[in-house]
Amino acid sequence: MTTQLNELNAYKCFDGWCRFFEHDATSTKSKMRFSVYLPPQHEGWQVPVLYWLSGLTCTEENFMIKAGAQRFAAEHGVMLVVPDTSPRGEGVHDEPERYDIGSGAGFYVNATRDPWAPNYRMYDYVVQELPAIIHEHFHALPNASGIFGHSMGGHGALMISLRNPGMFRSVSAFSPISAPSQVPWGQDAFREYLGNDEEAWAQYDTVSLLKKAEKPLPMLIDQGLSDEFLKNLLRVDLLEKVCKERGHQLTLNLHPRYGHSYYFVATFIGEHIAYHAERLRS
Repeated sequence: MTTQLNELNAYKCFDGWCRFFEHDATSTKSKMRFSVYLPPQHEGWQVPVLYWLSGLTCTEENFMIKAGAQRFAAEHGVMLVVPDTSPRGEGVHDEPERYDIGSGAGFYVNATRDPWAPNYRMYDYVVQELPAIIHEHFHALPNASGIFGHSMGGHGALMISLRNPGMFRSVSAFSPISAPSQVPWGQDAFREYLGNDEEAWAQYDTVSLLKKAEKPLPMLIDQGLSDEFLKNLLRVDLLEKVCKERGHQLTLNLHPRYGHSYYFVATFIGEHIAYHAERLRS
């Protein structure tokens, strides 16, 4: 069945196009939005796809506006795809007084607890529905996808790559929520979306998944040492520990005086896109 896309905006950028779309999503039973950067190589050619998952409070716009990624995507001939971070709109439950639950805070899980369960199925949207749309409507190179993200989206990228071996050829993250089951951000979200079953939480927890993973993809992670969330909410140290114990490949770059914002992401986004491009075209 063909998915009908409603194009909201399109902007010429580095000889390619930033395009913004809305569509009816079956996984979330809601309107969903995503943005896509089509590099100039997309004109008549299939190109690799790099999915970006954003953090708390973000939409499909933040990365495209703030990260400065288009220049590097154009240079390497990589398509960028950026979904919204949650379902939104009429009939979709929300907690307007909170930034860490509800709209802008889907945490890339499939909620099983009401009132979230009918719509908050961001895991299915990112893993199944959105890739199908991208391959249906754009010149996406088969079997050449990577995934990366920031903060909550870093959690999503690492977790999704671990749960879907073979789906992606590369993964990286900026300042990921590495052990959501062990920090307030993740605990609050998981309790709301999944209930109190900590075994269900573990299925969406990068550190828990790494403890059982056999041959995960090599991981590239950049982390600012002046990040105000580092010690209590991100816990990249736990991810580093399990990788050392299990012998998993991890490149962890720690940056003095850098924080958590898109100023940090924009500083190192070129290195991440080059990292993915090398693996996606190998």
